[in-house]
Amino acid sequence: MKAYELRRTGDRQDWVKVERPTPQPGPGEVLVRMRAVSLNYRDVLVKRGQYGAAPGGTRPIVPTSDGAGEVVAVGAGVTRVKPGDRVMPTFFQNWTDGESPPRPELRALGAGDVDGVLAEFVVAGAEALVPVPAHLSFEEAATLPCAALTVWHALFAQGGLKAGQTVLVQGTGGVSIFALQFAHHAGARVLATSSQDAKLERARQLGADELFNYKKTPNWEEPVLARTGGQGVDHVLEVGGVETFPHSVRATRAGGHIALIGLLSGSWAQVDPKLSEAKNLRVRNIFVGSRAMFEDMNRFLTQHRIQPVVDRVFPFDQAPEALAHMEAGAHFGKIVVTV
Repeated sequence: MKAYELRRTGDRQDWVKVERPTPQPGPGEVLVRMRAVSLNYRDVLVKRGQYGAAPGGTRPIVPTSDGAGEVVAVGAGVTRVKPGDRVMPTFFQNWTDGESPPRPELRALGAGDVDGVLAEFVVAGAEALVPVPAHLSFEEAATLPCAALTVWHALFAQGGLKAGQTVLVQGTGGVSIFALQFAHHAGARVLATSSQDAKLERARQLGADELFNYKKTPNWEEPVLARTGGQGVDHVLEVGGVETFPHSVRATRAGGHIALIGLLSGSWAQVDPKLSEAKNLRVRNIFVGSRAMFEDMNRFLTQHRIQPVVDRVFPFDQAPEALAHMEAGAHFGKIVVTV
C-alpha cells in the first residue's frame, strides 16, 4: 500500500511517500480503507519535532490523526462494525468514555510511536471506531475526530454551553469554525476575530453575530466588552496561546469559561492566577475527547445537518503541499487530503 512516513531528512523532518505492506487485522481489530484525511496544526508541530514524535525517534511513523474510510475486513471477535461500514478512527485509541486515562497512557494517532492515518489502509481497534454521519461525505467526515471533537468537549461536555450565552472564537481555522457552527446551532451569540475582513464576512454567513479584526484593533477585548454591555463573554475558545490569552481573560465575564486549545502564537498560554482568579474564571486545558463524546457530537451534527467547512482538498500525492498550506495559515476551515 501507499503511505506517508515522517522521516528525518537532513536537518529536519519531512513527510516521505513510501510503500508499506498492507496491514492485517488481528483479534478485536478492523482494517479500514482510508478515503480522506484532514490536517491539524498539530501535524505541523509534529513535523517540526515540537509535539509527540521527536526527530530521530524509534522508527518512522505514519503522520496525521484524522480520517474517514470504509471497513474492508474485521478480525476475530469483532461485532461493532462490518465490511462496508463508513467509519472514523478516534484520535485517542484507548479513551472510550468517562475521565481520560493519564496523559502518558493516552495513545494518540500520528505521534510518538503510534501510526496515524495518512495511508491507503489502517488497522484500528474495533472499539476505537465511530460511524460516519449519513449526511456527510468522506472528506467532510475526515475533519471531525480532532478539531470538531475538541470543540464539543470544550463547549458542551466541559463548558455546559446554553442557548443565549455568548461565545468568542479566535480566527477561522478548523477549531474556530466548528466552534462558530456548534455555538450558533446551540442558540448562542457568537463573536469572532480574524485578521482579514473577507474571512470575517464568511464567518458572518455561517452565523457569527459580532466581528472583530484584530489587526485593525489589537486590543480587541475592548470592543468585545463594549458589545457585551461591559460584562464580557461566557465562553472563549483560546487557540492563540501565550500572546492572546491575556486578551481572552479581559474579554471574559466574571465566572466565565476559557478553554485552552491551541498555541498558534508559538507557545501554550500560561495561566496567570492574578488575571484568572480575580475574575473567578474556569480555565481548562482540552485534549480532544472520548469516543462517547464523539458519538454525542455526531448526533448533534445529524440533528442540525451541520456541514463541516472544507477550505481545500488535495490529492494524496500532494499531501506535503497540503501541510505547507496549513503552515501558511491562509485557510478557512479544514484542509483535506483524499486517499
